Amino acid sequence: MFLTSLTGTQDLERAVTVGDDVLSRAELVDRAGRFAAGIPDDGPVAVHATATADTVVAVTGAILAGVPVVPVPPDSGPAERGHVLADSGATSWAGPRPEGVDLPLVVPGARPVTPRAVDPAATAMLLYTSGTTGRPKGAQLSGAAIAAGLDALFEVWDWTPEDTVAHGLPLFHVHGLILGVLGPLRRGSRVVHTEKPQPARYAAVDASMYFGVPTVWNRIVDEPDAARALGRARLLVSGSAPLPASLFDRIAALTGQAPVERYGMTETMITLSAHASGERHAGWVGLPVPGAETRLLPASDDAPATVPDDGETVGRLEVRGPMLFDGYRGRPDANAECWAGDGWFRTGDLAVRDPGGFHRIVGRESTDLIKSGGYRIGSGEIEAVLLDHPGVAEVAVVGAPDPDLGQRIVAYVVGDGRDGQALIDHVAEQLSWHKRPREIVFVDALPRNAMGKVQKKLLGA
Repeated sequence: MFLTSLTGTQDLERAVTVGDDVLSRAELVDRAGRFAAGIPDDGPVAVHATATADTVVAVTGAILAGVPVVPVPPDSGPAERGHVLADSGATSWAGPRPEGVDLPLVVPGARPVTPRAVDPAATAMLLYTSGTTGRPKGAQLSGAAIAAGLDALFEVWDWTPEDTVAHGLPLFHVHGLILGVLGPLRRGSRVVHTEKPQPARYAAVDASMYFGVPTVWNRIVDEPDAARALGRARLLVSGSAPLPASLFDRIAALTGQAPVERYGMTETMITLSAHASGERHAGWVGLPVPGAETRLLPASDDAPATVPDDGETVGRLEVRGPMLFDGYRGRPDANAECWAGDGWFRTGDLAVRDPGGFHRIVGRESTDLIKSGGYRIGSGEIEAVLLDHPGVAEVAVVGAPDPDLGQRIVAYVVGDGRDGQALIDHVAEQLSWHKRPREIVFVDALPRNAMGKVQKKLLGA
């Protein structure tokens, strides 16, 4: 069990705050232990991952019970939610039960149970992530991987039990849930979840570390008083999507400190980061964290055989380390594609590395993964839903530059209908709200090459 600080003898008042709900460490252990007592079997447990103290209790309780957790986005549509539940093999449900979910509810017991001894290599969390095609895949993260990833950040960010972490990020991804909640619980520090990542709510918290995605930081600097209030913190961390250099500079100007940028994926935890006590460069995601290794391979067949560390030459980024996942559940095809052998994971990202070892992410090998508002969104999943609509004959979904979201989702549609809002609503009803297109463009035909493959790079040109 990797939440070792929870089972210590020292209590911590206000260990977890979510909105108006406050839990001491003892209260959290008690509630989580009673939740664990109500888990009917070995799981997995699907958790309706709202931004509430109940979600923190459920996730912590499942970890104490040694039962895998499947955080389910609360805005999931029936198609997405049904896939996650079926694919994960979840046997029970925690939280409000949406229509169509017939799993038994976890009913907390009258008394807390003693934490179970768990194999660190066993799957502790099953996080669903969008790839470039098809439905979301379940990334299996072991307790050992989560512990290794967090311990590396404790060192890199000078994270101590005296820190208070504040954020308002979703509790169903690595950033908000593992870094933003399990990190403080493992370290023995405090966490304040603001329910929503609004500038005024961030500014109202007296925290030493703030976590946000570029969309959040963009909104914060648009309210200068809120941004200046964060200057009292010792660390401002940005991740989940590239931080524009102009936004980096605005954050630094208003808060008096440059933000720390880092890089990771659901499958890898955080493998690169600037250090709290080290250099920070706009657009650069730093050095490998302790235990992580990186390598750059030629970006194309006609590229040089080696990729020099000159800060200019682009290579395909691969990583390895103890914080990596154990593969996608039930997807041998995807596993064969992403593992390069000897523990190296193909990230699908393109990067450059300077002589000092700093990395900069410059894009994707594929054009089919969209990063919008801090979310990684697979265009194939959206395309599949749109093709189910009777008014759509062909569709191509891409990410277009957006000053707030980083990228906004744009769908280019060939079909009889011309009601763009109806298509947006159709996606929002089937998938998570953040996966809906922000724009529908009707075209007579999609650009294709001689082999018939859609050339997405020509769309919007």
